Amino acid sequence: MIARSVPKLHFSRRLLFLVAGLMAVGVPSGFGQAGAASSGAASPGATADVKLPAFDVVSVKPNKSTSGMIRIMFKPDGYAASNVSLKMLIQGAYGIREDLISGAPNWADSARYDIDAKVAGSDVDALKNLTPEQRRSILQPLLADRFKLKAHTETKQLPVYELVLAKGGSKLKEAAPGDTYANGIKGPDGVGRGGMMRMGRGQLTAQGIPMTSLANNLAQQLHRTVIDKTGLTGKYDLELNWTPDQGSDPMFKGPDGSQPHSDAAPDSSGPSIFTALQEQLGLRLQSAKGPVETLVIDHVEMPSEN
Repeated sequence: MIARSVPKLHFSRRLLFLVAGLMAVGVPSGFGQAGAASSGAASPGATADVKLPAFDVVSVKPNKSTSGMIRIMFKPDGYAASNVSLKMLIQGAYGIREDLISGAPNWADSARYDIDAKVAGSDVDALKNLTPEQRRSILQPLLADRFKLKAHTETKQLPVYELVLAKGGSKLKEAAPGDTYANGIKGPDGVGRGGMMRMGRGQLTAQGIPMTSLANNLAQQLHRTVIDKTGLTGKYDLELNWTPDQGSDPMFKGPDGSQPHSDAAPDSSGPSIFTALQEQLGLRLQSAKGPVETLVIDHVEMPSEN
């Protein structure tokens, strides 16, 4: 089970919980990576040569609340989301950052929906065994059916960052195999395990993650593809704290894109994310250019309610 929950608090105190290796909305996996091949297909990112379960029953309803609560999760028998925009759904279904999506209508950000989708009882076991990429892929037909989404990929030469070792080498702590993280991050089942991340404004805590997961999350913060070139092949426990650029993180903006009032603004005297990476983790980001796969929306419609 995967959940991203933003409680009704001041935005500066809101936390984003991600379970790496499952479905984390907005965390790209393959999409938007430099050097990725562009298929030009209408359903990019789908898993080939694998018969995937399809949702048997799907409910899509407008969400008119002003609570600010956003929840996205895979359940044992399907998928549920509340107060989500089309942009969020596309990010999750295709594993792509928002800034790599073009051609979306204005309502793709402003209109919010509640979605409940379930597979047939005979497909529950198959759903449990899907890989993260396969879980994303089964959301794509849902968008095509209910939102009439048609899209294709385009590869563009864009600025990227390369994540490399800083002078002096890595300061990362390698995760202990089988660690249950008694004092660490817990999943929805109350159990701690590797592959989990907790993100807040200017804060990232992770346990048992590979460098590719860190690179993907840095890409979310920096709105630029980050390529792992550290050469580190293990899984690591880490904590990173920095001062984010004021108003730069869309995760902590309101539904209209504005920056909500916060009574706990970040300390501007703290390190930037670039400095924090070097000082705290022994890593460095260097600028480069490379081919990046983007998603272009050709057609989409507001869904009918049911």
